[in-house]
Amino acid sequence: MGSITIILIIFAGIIAFFVFLYFVPVNLWITAQFSNVRVGLLELVFMRIRKVPPSVIVNSLITATKAGLMIREETIDGQPRPLKTQELETHYLAGGNVPQVIKALISADKANINLTFKQATAIDLAGRDVFEAVQISVNPKVINTPSVAAVAADGIQLVAKARVTVRANIQQLVGGAGEDTILARVGEGIVTSIGSAASHKDVLENPDKISKLVLQRGLDAGTAFEILSIDIADVDVGANIGAKLQTDQASADLKVAEAKAEERRAMAVAEEQEMVAKAQEARAKVILAEAEVPKALAEAFRSGNLGVMDYYKFQNIEADTDMRSSIAGTGKKGSSSSKKKD
Repeated sequence: MGSITIILIIFAGIIAFFVFLYFVPVNLWITAQFSNVRVGLLELVFMRIRKVPPSVIVNSLITATKAGLMIREETIDGQPRPLKTQELETHYLAGGNVPQVIKALISADKANINLTFKQATAIDLAGRDVFEAVQISVNPKVINTPSVAAVAADGIQLVAKARVTVRANIQQLVGGAGEDTILARVGEGIVTSIGSAASHKDVLENPDKISKLVLQRGLDAGTAFEILSIDIADVDVGANIGAKLQTDQASADLKVAEAKAEERRAMAVAEEQEMVAKAQEARAKVILAEAEVPKALAEAFRSGNLGVMDYYKFQNIEADTDMRSSIAGTGKKGSSSSKKKD
């Protein structure tokens, strides 16, 4: 039993030793002391309790100290001071990337860029890569625009590509527009400049006019970048949009004319049918009127107003008239009255 107790005590001691080393990173504290970083063991223990990895904070402080990084925030006399562990710990707990911020501050300090610790942390918490922003400030970035199609005043389409050289604007990184806005504005400027050209040949001869016009518009206002230059990389001739539009318009006018002609033809056919119907109606009225003639003759015979000899004289006169007209070539064969007589 005594040996088992000793083993358990040794095992518990080993566990307690590792737990102590976990909560009290002595090796990290020793490294900080030799790197001239003033941090206490109790601070490291509190970092563990607050679930902040001490290695991230201490290593970042060591990097900043060795690089000679000093800040001016919250100083009465305005003299620069080193970073505090509480500042880095607060930024880490807020969800920031502490090593990235330290790298950005060191790069900005070496490049004489005015970047404060508060600005760096704000940019980092805003979701932007602050270290990349500092790099773009030192080494401008080239953005290739997609193909932009525009039509000149003579109806010829031109397809242009541009290279935009930008530099990060540190003061506008928080709340400023990104690369997509720059590309959209440059594309709009290219379309405007090509569209204002009288001929596509003018654009092909002097493509630098596009760059000058676009640069004069101040397209980087309200963005996180400063446009340094806009270079037209390529200009290609596209389709003849003007001729295509004229062809489409002519085709549309032809269809309209055909539709109007068809409408007039239909109206003419309808009017013709209407006249045929009116002629049939008039012919029916004539037939009805002719049917009244025998009745009138019979009534005249009955009333004594017309004698038999008078009727025969009338028939002879009509037959003589028809014969003379037939001889002259102007008469009609077989008049309606002779047919009635038959």
